[in-house]
Amino acid sequence: MIPTLQHFALMISLALFHLVGPVPADLGVHGGALSPCPSRAHCARVDWRVADPEATLAALRPVIAAMPRTELVEESSGYLHATSSSALFGFVDDLELYADPAHGLLQARSVSRLGDSDLGVNAQRLASLEAALPD
Repeated sequence: MIPTLQHFALMISLALFHLVGPVPADLGVHGGALSPCPSRAHCARVDWRVADPEATLAALRPVIAAMPRTELVEESSGYLHATSSSALFGFVDDLELYADPAHGLLQARSVSRLGDSDLGVNAQRLASLEAALPD
């Protein structure tokens, strides 16, 4: 797709003002699970089968805290919410992890607040976290 003048103007505006978009209303745990992705174009969600979901979440916390332009927003028992900003335009993505010991899962979701496509950034973020899972 060739960018139009409107797309270019939007990108410049976002770069100048670092528009972060509204916080998604579906963040958090609902019915024992993270929300499904509203669209694969700007969201990624996975469930990792792990022996101890809470310990795995605790092990990933420093990995997430060390990610560039990432800020831990909320932590509660078995849940973590962080935001990551893109370097160029300041787009904000929401990252959530939920330890589900009843099912032996660590659920992970990364979703962009703005835009029609994340160019694979959210899936890459979750793949990086998967690579950091303790053995």
